[in-house]
Amino acid sequence: MNHHLHNKNIIITGASRGIGLATAQLFAKKGARVIMVARNQENLDKAALETKGETFTYSADMAKVEDIKKLAAFVSEKFGHLDVLVNNAGTNIRKPVKDISDGEFEQIMNTNLRSAYELTRMLYPTLKKAKQGNVIFMSSVAGLTHLRTGALYAMSKAAMNQLTKNLAVEWATDGIRVNGIAPWYIATRLAKQVLQNEQYKTEVLNRTPMKRIGEPHEVASVVEFLSSPGAGYITGQTIAVDGGFSIYGF
Repeated sequence: MNHHLHNKNIIITGASRGIGLATAQLFAKKGARVIMVARNQENLDKAALETKGETFTYSADMAKVEDIKKLAAFVSEKFGHLDVLVNNAGTNIRKPVKDISDGEFEQIMNTNLRSAYELTRMLYPTLKKAKQGNVIFMSSVAGLTHLRTGALYAMSKAAMNQLTKNLAVEWATDGIRVNGIAPWYIATRLAKQVLQNEQYKTEVLNRTPMKRIGEPHEVASVVEFLSSPGAGYITGQTIAVDGGFSIYGF
């Protein structure tokens, strides 16, 4: 198989469904070794069965630093070097700021931001060994502009966008490129729950110039591009995959 991903080592967090699963399936199909990470082992096993190719599963709660340390050690010991890290794990609690508890603040910030920060930082030596390492942060258009998904989620994603910029500069001389992707509504299980409300879905489509919801494979293909030699001069960018939403004025 003559493809730039053949025999490359890839980690994807939040890999048991949605964008993470679509990315795992695409990379495995292209000949990569895919380490699929999620909390629930049963869901991971099911996802791995749906992913044709060389896959490994690792159960970890990305909100817990101890789990992240064990994952980083596992990858370093088993694979030696890491070519692509896709920080995709994330969650949300949709509440106004006045109703957010301390525990909820910790949960969102730990799962969305600290997990990606800690895992990326701990895997730095493993990425450096690849000589052409890639880090992809799965952000959101919520980190670029106001969304009704709440300030807390938006804060975590905006901080991720800034982390992308800073790490891109800090690690450029190590041959590590760092980029982000900011999707709008994508047809995943979590998004579909919100979009069951027909009035809300109509409002979402009205703010989307392309008048449709995105598909997980459309995000996965951008992850693949950013990991490819064709994107070799791109770093520090957060690319919106949003059907035009983020630039739609009035």
